Amino acid sequence: MAKCAVSGKRRLKGHNVSHANNRTRKWQMPNIQNKKIWVQEIGKFVRLPCVRRALRTVSKVGVLNYARENNIDLSQYIV
Repeated sequence: MAKCAVSGKRRLKGHNVSHANNRTRKWQMPNIQNKKIWVQEIGKFVRLPCVRRALRTVSKVGVLNYARENNIDLSQYIV
């Protein structure tokens, strides 16, 4: 299952609704990208599966600061 390592976003369940009001189930998947990010403090690359929206936040705040604030263990993502 797709899950963002940074924000924790997952897929959402919804319905396709036709003109005749027939409903079929569908999944709305998050836009997850595997991104390799350099962490200056560690001196290594980190490969994070994360949503594009969260990547903008991480690039603004910094990877290590964001991980500390949200209790994310970066050791499992080190390349």
